[in-house]
Amino acid sequence: MTSDEQIIKMKKAITQAIKVMGDRFGSTEADVERAIDELKASTLTVPSALAQPPQSSAAVTAVA
Repeated sequence: MTSDEQIIKMKKAITQAIKVMGDRFGSTEADVERAIDELKASTLTVPSALAQPPQSSAAVTAVA
């Protein structure tokens, strides 16, 4: 999944969660559960650019 696809997926999940939370009388428990599941799923897949650990530089030692 590309980072753009991941961002789109996260935006969609967040929008759905906000909608469900804002309509507490019109939303069912299933709606809330589904929104929570989508939010969790959207955060589990980390784009490869963000998943890579930072490259460490080699330690430089001075010789006296």
